[in-house]
Amino acid sequence: MNPDVTTELYPAERLARVQEATADYGLRAVLLTPGPDLRYVTGYDAIQMERLTCLVVPASADPFLVVPRLELPAAQASPAGRLGIEMVSWDETDDPFALVAARLPAGAGRVGVADRMWAVMSLRFRDALPGTEQVAAGNVLRQLRMRKSAAEIDALREAGAAIDRVHQVVPRLLRAGRTEREVGRDIAAEILAEGHSVVDFVIVASGPNGSSPHHEVSDRVIRDGDPVVVDIGGTMPSGYCSDETRTYSVGEPPVRFRDYYEVLREAQQAACDAVRPGVTPEAVDAAARDLIAKAGYGEYFIHRTGHGIGLETHEDPYIVEGNTEPLRPGMAFSIEPGIYLPAEHGARIEDIVVCTEDGYERMNLVDRGLHVI
Repeated sequence: MNPDVTTELYPAERLARVQEATADYGLRAVLLTPGPDLRYVTGYDAIQMERLTCLVVPASADPFLVVPRLELPAAQASPAGRLGIEMVSWDETDDPFALVAARLPAGAGRVGVADRMWAVMSLRFRDALPGTEQVAAGNVLRQLRMRKSAAEIDALREAGAAIDRVHQVVPRLLRAGRTEREVGRDIAAEILAEGHSVVDFVIVASGPNGSSPHHEVSDRVIRDGDPVVVDIGGTMPSGYCSDETRTYSVGEPPVRFRDYYEVLREAQQAACDAVRPGVTPEAVDAAARDLIAKAGYGEYFIHRTGHGIGLETHEDPYIVEGNTEPLRPGMAFSIEPGIYLPAEHGARIEDIVVCTEDGYERMNLVDRGLHVI
């Protein structure tokens, strides 16, 4: 990754904002082990393992990064090495949990632990910090991570273009006589070939399997006339994720399928058009859901309309009934209504969008019409 891009994605001032938020939440410190929060704050994509790596951000003292000695060179070479964070290494016979406890400012109170921290590590911190309440650190970082910077939006735009290129070759891979697994294997190779570092998921759901939103793949042989839901995504070298669904048909699909696919396309467009600052996520959800229900398919739309995306495929904000926190510029999320007829077939259309100052921008530009192969 280009050093200038890395600096823009993981700026030094982000750590100061996290420290300020830690104090605002009345926490003694936040403890960030490997995962998306640690990468968000420092750019360090640390290995998650039994040896403790932990960024400690006290509310009223300098942050420091605790790393196993054998991982110190990797930490120093990562974007974290340019942030001026003190790196405290520990040896195999040391107790890193006691080390963290000894360096924290004295006092009781609460600490925030990373949402992705292993339970065994949380328990070790509980023993090392008796009388200290643990809360989810994700609440501290939530507002920061929800609103993407210009550099983060550029990263999502790049991810969206990469997964678009994969969907453009999917029609060449889908044909009657191939299994879902065979097609999925080829799609995974294309995801990597188009610039992703990691394949996060591949869903190839043909015929009746399309009625299960998270089917993934199977040894089912694709047949002529099968609708096929293809939902794919990966992680780019930047750390930012892609996620896009298009629905295909191998040959002419059933008439009923064509009918509700047009309802779905209209609903997906309506939800996108509802996106603008000040609108609530539940209102965006309702824009799609009400239209699908009016057409008689409400009981077959069985999940939320969308999820946030960034360093994780699923993160805040969630586009669902009950979420009344207004959208703000920089929030990035999927718009993916679906209709699923049990034991028959299903369809979903998914784009990543970013809320802008006066509306929205799509990160995915592949045609949303039914692709008949």
